[in-house]
Amino acid sequence: MTEMWSQEYWTQKGDVKLYMYRKRVGAPLAGDDAKPILFLVHGSSFSARAGFDLHVPGKTDYSLMETFAEYGFDVWTMDHEGYGMSNSTDGNSPVAEGVRDLRAGMEVVERETGQTKMSIYGSSSGALRAAGFCETYPEHGEKLVLDAFVWTGKDAPTLIERAKKMDIWTASNMRTVDRDFFLSIFTRDKPGTCEDGVGEALADYELKICNQVPTGTYVDMCSKLPVCDPTKIRCPTLIIRGEHDGIATEEDLLAYYSALPVHDKQFVIIPGMAHISHLGVNRARFWHVLRNFLQMPERIDGIDG
Repeated sequence: MTEMWSQEYWTQKGDVKLYMYRKRVGAPLAGDDAKPILFLVHGSSFSARAGFDLHVPGKTDYSLMETFAEYGFDVWTMDHEGYGMSNSTDGNSPVAEGVRDLRAGMEVVERETGQTKMSIYGSSSGALRAAGFCETYPEHGEKLVLDAFVWTGKDAPTLIERAKKMDIWTASNMRTVDRDFFLSIFTRDKPGTCEDGVGEALADYELKICNQVPTGTYVDMCSKLPVCDPTKIRCPTLIIRGEHDGIATEEDLLAYYSALPVHDKQFVIIPGMAHISHLGVNRARFWHVLRNFLQMPERIDGIDG
């Protein structure tokens, strides 16, 4: 096992203090060649390290951060406002606020690495945040990966069911999460797409930190879609969909894909996967797709940009 180096950071978004975390192989040293930056953006229901640096008892290879650090990346993530170790406020942390979180995080990445561009991966509502960041700050987007993404939400089974509880999501800026809820994330689309013990490990980690999360992304996804504009994307883009993911239909995602103006774009459906691709039983397929896109050679005809 390669020795990992990690570091915690904090950034400020106005008066809000946001937690950041970084992993790579070996400490950064003056004079070393820069590693490519991969920034991971979490979704609606659990914090960054719970999803991206998970360690499951008796199992291996569940830390996405460590896997891609092994591949040669300098891997970063952050807890959005109201999640994990970041500050909570009176707000409900909607997608637009997540974009502002990422801009504050980018300041730390620039300061610590000297780099002004990064590849950014988002899962579920994290994909909405990631797309919004690349729309608003195209100068910082190297490549964009949208996993478990939704555009308009039309006919999406998960969102149809979730919208039935809009009175709950709008009654408070926070919603309660418990062990049963975390376990349901891994079974709601199709049982068997994640190994036993993964949901339990994630719940163990997250419930030590908090028992509630913001409602903003649920409200956005149930009542305000679309919140992203594909015509504003300027960097190579990969859309990843699990075969059984109920957060969006294939037609919805293909419509977004078709509207992307960039020439370097890919749409991949991974068999045997559901909503949480990076924690699924077939996660090695996910790694393969993601790694090949991130390390794909640049176009040489100058069309994109």
